[in-house]
Amino acid sequence: MTGAGDPSAVALPIKGACHCGAVTFEMSVQPRHAVACNCSICRSLGTVWGHGGPGTIVISAEPDATIRYSWGDRQLAFHTCKVCGSTTHWEAIAGEAKGRMAVNLRLAPPGTVEAIGLRHFDGAETWSFLD
Repeated sequence: MTGAGDPSAVALPIKGACHCGAVTFEMSVQPRHAVACNCSICRSLGTVWGHGGPGTIVISAEPDATIRYSWGDRQLAFHTCKVCGSTTHWEAIAGEAKGRMAVNLRLAPPGTVEAIGLRHFDGAETWSFLD
């Protein structure tokens, strides 16, 4: 694991927003770690995820403010702001993880990822952490 991972350094709730501010999020609990995944979509998007269970993340946006993209097994829906193009979050829409979400911590205040601590996940092949 890289980064400090100092839980006292993260102010709750963790807040973030897309570049234009049309989509915002609040996470009421600190994730165990920030996750950089190497699967094809996460690499393309350049995201760092903060995962949360049902009720721990609130997304605020006008209806239809995001483009919703699902691919592969269609268990996750990735949301991107229609105005500025920032990927803000994903939600599990099927399967065992249904109801879980993750927010793009790159959209949170600077230092958030470093304070939580970053782990690298091999979503491309082994589905396990690399560190």
